[in-house]
Amino acid sequence: MQVIRQCSACAKRAAGELVRNQEVSLLQRRGAACIRYLSTSDNRTGAQKPGELTNPTHISMASLSVGHGLWVEDLSHHSLIRRAASVLTDSSSSFLSQATLALTDALTDYSKAVHSRIIFQKRYLASLGKMSPSEEESLRRAISGWRSEAAERLNECKHYDSTWINAVNLSKMAAEAAYSSGAHQASILVQTNIQVAQSQVEEARKLSSEADKKLAETKVEEIQRMAEYSAFLEGSEEREVHEAYLRED
Repeated sequence: MQVIRQCSACAKRAAGELVRNQEVSLLQRRGAACIRYLSTSDNRTGAQKPGELTNPTHISMASLSVGHGLWVEDLSHHSLIRRAASVLTDSSSSFLSQATLALTDALTDYSKAVHSRIIFQKRYLASLGKMSPSEEESLRRAISGWRSEAAERLNECKHYDSTWINAVNLSKMAAEAAYSSGAHQASILVQTNIQVAQSQVEEARKLSSEADKKLAETKVEEIQRMAEYSAFLEGSEEREVHEAYLRED
């Protein structure tokens, strides 16, 4: 019985060694295939230089080949430049997106502030001579507050407009660099993002321009209304003076 056990143990060890030998043989065959593939590529591109087999780049590619079949990563200068150009387009697109959002928000807030000022200003003009002193003071404060708010938002618009222009120019340069390096899809994507950004900013600027136009019309209306109200007050004073003179007679 003991002899049988010993034979069984010997058989298991022998089987294990056979499997390991097969794995080593398979690994050697894959490595040899990889080296033949690299040698063929080197022969096509030129004479092999001494020490090239110990080059870290070749060792890395050989490792990739053994682990993943015969796939070899392209680490040529052209490929690396193309990848870098793609990264540049991604970064410039992110910068453009953030700058566009900041500018459109600032333009929208400016338009809202101007429209709010117009509302209170028209209410004030329509109520001239009909308000109590406290109501008149409250409306004047509201108009002044929205005037200050609009001025702050306008400063933001100027600041973000400069940033946005820089982002557009940077994106254009990134698109050109990507196209010249062979990253055509990345170049097309950046150009599309530029067009979308320009469309969004144009729409926001249109709204702010309309708000400025309405504010200008309101200012003209204010001048006319104040002139009429002043004439009314002067007429009232003259009437009071004339009536007082008649009473004296």
